[in-house]
Amino acid sequence: MSSITELTPVYAPFLGFAGIASAMIFSSIGAAYGTAKAGIAIAGVGTIKPELIMKSLISVIMAGIIAVYGLVVAVLIAGSMSPQNTYALFQGILHLFAGLSVGLAGLAAGYAIGIVGNAGARAFLNQPKVFVGQVLILIFAEVLGLYGLIVALILNTSNGA
Repeated sequence: MSSITELTPVYAPFLGFAGIASAMIFSSIGAAYGTAKAGIAIAGVGTIKPELIMKSLISVIMAGIIAVYGLVVAVLIAGSMSPQNTYALFQGILHLFAGLSVGLAGLAAGYAIGIVGNAGARAFLNQPKVFVGQVLILIFAEVLGLYGLIVALILNTSNGA
């Protein structure tokens, strides 16, 4: 059993669990919004030109990957927490901000992917030449979530030295 001190307060694990929740909740909201927003346009495209559905699904796939980023960070944070080990306040703060960085970056990326996927699918219906431009914009939107993942991994592996 660990002792409660100024550097290992009783509420320190709460911060770590808040980081886990932030990573999962915010990145999942971003992925769900991106999927729903792009899916609406894809359904509309499918009623007019069903052969374009498979090419239009790239935005939905990219939105789903955003939730995986949050899941990875949540599992890593949860793996470093144990009731038998001392959990410092510094670790709790690091884990909270690791979860917030991937979660909020995932929320922003999912929002961007949804808007681009929606507009891109509708434009692709009328002009097939916009597909390459749409994919490039989707990649840049996805990278926002990847930046959050990278920052979260750096924070998670930091030991305060």
